[in-house]
Amino acid sequence: MEKQEVFNMLAEVCQDDVVVNEPDIDLFEHNLLDSFGIITLLVEIEGRFGISIPITEFTREEWNTPNQIARKLAEQE
Repeated sequence: MEKQEVFNMLAEVCQDDVVVNEPDIDLFEHNLLDSFGIITLLVEIEGRFGISIPITEFTREEWNTPNQIARKLAEQE
């Protein structure tokens, strides 16, 4: 999967294109992702990329920017 695919998915989940233009933006600090958004994100990741991420493995420190999310997903492939 390409980073751009991940960024586009995040833009849909966060309902803001800023995640595409600023891939190092902190999604939680800028209120682009919240608890409900995390669940939506994990469901989207599984549906689009076939990667299942248990909620117990999701930490805000490791999944807080679009670049970090793309990196974590690349590790799962």
